[in-house]
Amino acid sequence: MLTVTKKASEMIKDALKNQTEPLVIRIFMQNGCCGSSLRMAMGELKKSDVTFTDQGIQYVIEKDLFEEIKPVKVDFVDAPGGSGFRLTSNLHNRTGAGGGCCG
Repeated sequence: MLTVTKKASEMIKDALKNQTEPLVIRIFMQNGCCGSSLRMAMGELKKSDVTFTDQGIQYVIEKDLFEEIKPVKVDFVDAPGGSGFRLTSNLHNRTGAGGGCCG
């Protein structure tokens, strides 16, 4: 299951308003020295993807990744240190390289 808050959807629609060709929002895992985290970017549909449409926006996640991390929630948060998207899931944190960059 993929859940997108109203605020997140509004912010994504605003970011896509000048796009002339249809794009999807790809949710993917990025590995770093502090472990794994979910990210979003504009992308294209691949055969190995599972797709979701929420509030008129199409999201894609690689099927095997989605099975590992579901459910996924996309939110947009305003905080004193800045605003941005927050992706949460049942991702079990994988350890990174241990380079000491966290912190």
